[in-house]
Amino acid sequence: MTRNGRPTKEDREKRAGLRQVALLTAIPALLLVGPLVGWWVGSTLDRKWSTAPWLMIVGIVLGFFASGRETWKLIKLAQPPDAKD
Repeated sequence: MTRNGRPTKEDREKRAGLRQVALLTAIPALLLVGPLVGWWVGSTLDRKWSTAPWLMIVGIVLGFFASGRETWKLIKLAQPPDAKD
């Protein structure tokens, strides 16, 4: 930090790097949680409506799609501003 309280260019670059690491570290958890939630919801509804295994399969597939979409958004968010399309 400089005397006027503004971060230096080096500080901003360090923060940007840490932000990028934090965003990209969330991806494995996201890819695991989406299908697990889909499995749980689908299994619960299968037991309730006796439709096994169809709603579980639909839930897992929707979980994968949702996880993929959120992963794509995180990757785009983690890119430096000049690298975005």
